[in-house]
Amino acid sequence: MTINQTIAEASATHEQWRNMISKGSHTLSIDLTKLQLDILVSYIDQLVKWNKAYNLTAIRDPLEMIKLHVLDSLAIVNHLSSLKAHRFIDIGTGAGLPGMILAIIWPQKIIHLLDTNGKKTRFLTQFKHLHQLSNVEVLNQRCEAYVPDQTYDVVLSRAFASVTDMLNGCQHLVTGDGQFVAMKGTYPQQELDAMPTNYSLLNCEILKVPGVKAQRHLLTIKKQLTKVTSE
Repeated sequence: MTINQTIAEASATHEQWRNMISKGSHTLSIDLTKLQLDILVSYIDQLVKWNKAYNLTAIRDPLEMIKLHVLDSLAIVNHLSSLKAHRFIDIGTGAGLPGMILAIIWPQKIIHLLDTNGKKTRFLTQFKHLHQLSNVEVLNQRCEAYVPDQTYDVVLSRAFASVTDMLNGCQHLVTGDGQFVAMKGTYPQQELDAMPTNYSLLNCEILKVPGVKAQRHLLTIKKQLTKVTSE
């Protein structure tokens, strides 16, 4: 195969990815700019390349990556937009899901990506620099040990841990009136039953991800304010 043939094949592949992301985002009522589409295609391209050496995700097929990673992350955008939040931290972000995808969509918001896996945070740091994503900060730490200079409006997780582990491990990261948002598959009744009593479930949204048949639920949780009683 000649160099020109290789380039042409890669271009056709990227156009297929672009069309799939564009169609999926339209289904989710999200309008992407040309630049955002370009960066999302680049994300898949870089993830495929890095995955061959570093095993960042168990999913190997780029088209499945688009459905199960990119569109799955985009499916929460409109809900998070309604929270009017500005500072987000994605705990156990892995390959940057959903945090890196959100950072591409929301260049005006601050998105921090935290993970203990050095290979994954190196990938995220490289991708951040590749596209000069100034709203992103990558943190290679445990959530319990991380002490931010400023707390976050939303602590976000995708298949990170149980709801209780998320709340207990990250309670110091959220502002006084901040919220925890957990992406789950099937409805986690047992996890919610075991949730600390000083937290309450504000909302549970059933998500529909284009091309994905599996169940998706988005939980929004908030710490209950302690009532001050007068004697």
